[in-house]
Amino acid sequence: MEASRKVAVVTGASSGIGRAAARLFAERGWNVVAAARRADALEAVAEECVGLGVEALAVPTDVSDEAQVQELVGTARGRFGRVDCWVNNAGVYLIGDFERTPPDAFRRVLDVNFHGVVHGCRAAVPVLRAQGGGTIVNVASLDSYVGVRYGTAYASSKWAVRGFSDALRQDLKGSGIRVCVVSPAAIDTPLFQHAANYEGRRLKAPNPTYEPRSVAEAILEAAEDGKRERIVGAAGKIVAQQRKVLAPLVDRVFGKQLERDHFADEAQPPTDGNLFAPMDEGTDASGGWHTTPQRVLARLRR
Repeated sequence: MEASRKVAVVTGASSGIGRAAARLFAERGWNVVAAARRADALEAVAEECVGLGVEALAVPTDVSDEAQVQELVGTARGRFGRVDCWVNNAGVYLIGDFERTPPDAFRRVLDVNFHGVVHGCRAAVPVLRAQGGGTIVNVASLDSYVGVRYGTAYASSKWAVRGFSDALRQDLKGSGIRVCVVSPAAIDTPLFQHAANYEGRRLKAPNPTYEPRSVAEAILEAAEDGKRERIVGAAGKIVAQQRKVLAPLVDRVFGKQLERDHFADEAQPPTDGNLFAPMDEGTDASGGWHTTPQRVLARLRR
């Protein structure tokens, strides 16, 4: 093991943004600890990172279980002796009108998306403090800037991540620990195939979608420069800025777009998706949703 290599812990690394981030860290010479619930998929991620010339470790972890997250940090330190960047990326997605969303499903979204971040920070902070510093990157969402219809559970969890990150940053002043938030717009990942859906219509990614590598690049940049917040995706940046001054209009337009663009014309029975147990399918970084500029323009003309 090269002592000079930095070490990144990435949760939710079995697919999507997490897988793209693990690979990019490895490309840039970081050793990687990949964590998620799916052991087989994690091993594939670790092998891919090793193929890029670094060391990598796969650690099956459910971030909603604090004991497992503590085991994760212990395993990372035991193998590499340090952690330089901890990426709280693991998350689940739920679409459903508030009254149709089962209470246990709503709670599960918060347990994974928010409490998973809290558990990650509880694990990482003592290690980073003892080292004299390091970076925590918490992955939120554009939905942490804009409340969306059918997204009460998901938006709540992501707004909580941003608020928690702001407060934690204050608590850690002078420690050398940087707390960064990366908020993606719609990204081409298997998130939508894995989603819990209680609306009776098949879900699809809204336009425009952006490549998962663009979020991975934002995560790596945060690890290197410590910038507090980043939104990934030009459309997301525009919506977030416009909502500051035109909230009612943006909410109305955004809601109409979601209604038109987030569902296929196909019925689907209610599903818990991967909320309570991982799904076998969807282990790539990409979910096959990527939209070209031409497709987006065609959609906007309708």
